[in-house]
Amino acid sequence: MRYLVLTLAIVCLATTSAAAAEVAGISQTKPESGPYVKVEQGYMVPYEFTIPGTQTTLKMIPVPGGKVKLGSPESEEGHTDAEGPEVEVTVGPFWMAEHETTWAQYKPYMDLYNIFKKFQSKRIRLVNDDNRIDAITAPTPLYEPSFTFEYGEDPQLPATTMTNYAARQYTKWLSGVTGNQYRLPSEAEWEHAASGGAETAYHFGDDAEKLDEFAWFDGNAEEKPHLVKGKKPNQFGLYDMHGNVWEWVLDQYSDEGFAKLEGKKDLTALDTVNWPTEPEPLMVKGGGWDEDAENCRIAAKMGSSEDDWKEEDPNIPLSPWWFTSYPSTCVGFRVIRPLEEVGKKEAVKFYRPDIEFLNLDVSDRLLEGRGIMGLVDPELPKAIKNEG
Repeated sequence: MRYLVLTLAIVCLATTSAAAAEVAGISQTKPESGPYVKVEQGYMVPYEFTIPGTQTTLKMIPVPGGKVKLGSPESEEGHTDAEGPEVEVTVGPFWMAEHETTWAQYKPYMDLYNIFKKFQSKRIRLVNDDNRIDAITAPTPLYEPSFTFEYGEDPQLPATTMTNYAARQYTKWLSGVTGNQYRLPSEAEWEHAASGGAETAYHFGDDAEKLDEFAWFDGNAEEKPHLVKGKKPNQFGLYDMHGNVWEWVLDQYSDEGFAKLEGKKDLTALDTVNWPTEPEPLMVKGGGWDEDAENCRIAAKMGSSEDDWKEEDPNIPLSPWWFTSYPSTCVGFRVIRPLEEVGKKEAVKFYRPDIEFLNLDVSDRLLEGRGIMGLVDPELPKAIKNEG
């Protein structure tokens, strides 16, 4: 992504003010140090919170908005047709997770399967037509954990092998228990965050020679993922935007790139989303620990494959929540929280894509009792504690 006009100032220096307690990540006074973004509501600042009902924390970093270029020019080394033609996009400010989602952050979502099963057996917090908009499905227990935990399950390793659908449901759970709107980034938002404000192939320039300082990739990773934050951050303070694991975004992958957007004006980040209608290929960004430097560029992308990524899945039908096979062992995600939220009904598309085959598959799992659905809201942690 090429950075054109920065509409909101960011200053490199600061700590989150206690005055931001009323709205997470918003300070009414200018921080004395640390990164911040000046907005109408005050100052967007970094904030860290404990996920309700857990002992796990998640740190969010402010990313300024601006007019940016989505994709890469034909002259860029490694450029593919899927990365063009470049289009101008207005991206609003948002917070992004400091690093990829870790096993420490993902396992509480995995634990919801047994919790929701217990609620169902006790006939409490049941899902019905009136509250279904607040419901999520929880991932089924791993049939063969050795696939997912091939490289270990250290709490600070990036979580991997979850499907795009499972990652979306995770963000809905996080939104429900916190009351803030978390979701996957669009491709445009992801590229903007990864760029750190730069106009080059990597946030540090066009030459991949310095990639070793910022990324785990095939040149240094020794054929395995690494603990998050092991390399230097980009200009916005985000770690591992290049390498370590590929990261899910909202978009469907297409070899045609942005052809349908060419010539359009006043595009926002959500205007550019290629909303998924098919189960594959869905898009991941950023490259992984086994990729060469070119595949770790900001504009680089890859599409998922249901058959290949679930080749070793013993389930019939195949799991909507889990992959089993390479390269899904190199795929994770991170969350964002936009400054400007959308309404609950409009937000549905963030959490459950309009993919007929996927939705039928999930419904069949629920009917067979091999899947489970439960309500997520600020009362869920208390309900879990009471029934514990």
